[in-house]
Amino acid sequence: MLVKIPSEMPIDKNPAGPKITERQQRKEEEGMRRILMAMVAVVVVAMAGVAAEADTTTVSVSATVTGTCRFLTGGSVAFTLDPASLDDAAGTVTNPTFWCTNGTAYTITDDDGVNDVVLGVHRMRLGATTNYIPYTFSYTSTGTGGGRTAVRTMNIAATVVNLDFANAAEGSYADTVILTINP
Repeated sequence: MLVKIPSEMPIDKNPAGPKITERQQRKEEEGMRRILMAMVAVVVVAMAGVAAEADTTTVSVSATVTGTCRFLTGGSVAFTLDPASLDDAAGTVTNPTFWCTNGTAYTITDDDGVNDVVLGVHRMRLGATTNYIPYTFSYTSTGTGGGRTAVRTMNIAATVVNLDFANAAEGSYADTVILTINP
């Protein structure tokens, strides 16, 4: 024979107190769990407030701009030498351009050309011969840069003295001068 036990059957958990059902017991335990969870949440929030206290620091930021100079274009000097003329011949100049870092002092130097034999004397040579024509080659060699967008143009001046080409052999004379710019 089967006996059905009702779910509301009293359980004697507390012998000194009144008898409660399993359902009441579960509700009571669930209520206690909720209260305990609420207390834990309050404690966690209170502790998080203490642990999340703000703090600050500083970060140093620095940069160093290097002083540099760069040529942007090369140049050229062309002479038309007419031995019948009694005048010195000035060269037609296309000046090199360059820039230097803003505030950077620069110095431009040259190597006197590939045909020099005496320091400071520039000479053009007729092919592979021993025919030379000396020329002057001057420019402003120092200054201060204005930055990459402040492009500077050199002011080369070149001249051949009349007596240096009056008896020169006919033909094309040439030289190559290397310019160096140092910050």
